[in-house]
Amino acid sequence: MSVLVTGGAGYIGSHMVLALLDAGEDVVVLDNLSTGFRWAVPAQAKFVEGDAGDRNLLLRLFLTNSIDAIMHFAGSVVVPDSVTDPLGYYHNNSCKSRTLIAAAAEAKIPYFIFSSTSAVYGNPETNPAGEDAPLEPMSPYGTSKLVTEFMLRDAGRAHDLRYIALRYFNVAGADPRGRSGQSTARATHLVKVACEAALGRRPGLEVFGTDYPTPDGTCIRDYIHVTDLVGAHLDALRYLRGGGRSETLNCGYGTGFSVLDVIASVKLVSQCDFPVRMGPRRDGDPAAIVAKAERIGKVLGWRPKLNRLDTIAGHALAWERRLIEDRAAS
Repeated sequence: MSVLVTGGAGYIGSHMVLALLDAGEDVVVLDNLSTGFRWAVPAQAKFVEGDAGDRNLLLRLFLTNSIDAIMHFAGSVVVPDSVTDPLGYYHNNSCKSRTLIAAAAEAKIPYFIFSSTSAVYGNPETNPAGEDAPLEPMSPYGTSKLVTEFMLRDAGRAHDLRYIALRYFNVAGADPRGRSGQSTARATHLVKVACEAALGRRPGLEVFGTDYPTPDGTCIRDYIHVTDLVGAHLDALRYLRGGGRSETLNCGYGTGFSVLDVIASVKLVSQCDFPVRMGPRRDGDPAAIVAKAERIGKVLGWRPKLNRLDTIAGHALAWERRLIEDRAAS
């Protein structure tokens, strides 16, 4: 059997493809390359350039490949962009996911793993936030992912489709073996931006908001290493194939770090200083959000292995150095 990975040429998706191949799985990647990179997909995986919202293409893929599971990463992920382009985010994240879920139900694909987000919680009243916390997204990005969660829940009840929706907290870092990393130009991920600033790829870094009700006034997030994250997906796949029921689970460590904490970690790991500018808040940013993370371990047996901020920063920095070397050699 094969696993279909939508968005498998992107940041998280490419790490997922590597982990699946490492585990001996047959992999089919579907990506329209709007933000992903063809070179990020290993030759051992079958690559199809196309859109996850193309029903006819999906049905052909299901017909010609022995696919028993879908891992759905394709979508738009920049919170401030979702505020200025809400309908674009609902189209890309919700409408296309509806098409994918419908095609999966029609083709009787039994297992579906969805990359959701902690943004569904908005600005939680208490931290850590558990899976039963109120769902009050602050941005169209968070709402667009929540809509897909609801569609999966209802489709799972109506069809023979079992799913795991993983609510990611802040994903960062890179493959420890240097095979993939965050490569998008003008990325907004804090760890990547800080690493680029440390290596002179940016003139500095802007902190968005210093007056939040947090110990140092900057936003607090739960940073999870991308390799641990894709490991949770492998555990989810084994769980579903073993007869597990549908679940929605947080995917984080349960430890929060502020923006200034991350900047300090990158400076320490890189041994480089860089300018930091203090700016106003951005729309859609909660003050603090940290995962209540016990349930995923109990249900899936997931155990993180790279849950140190300096490890995350170090792997991200190594990837940025490789990108610089590759650009110089080309």
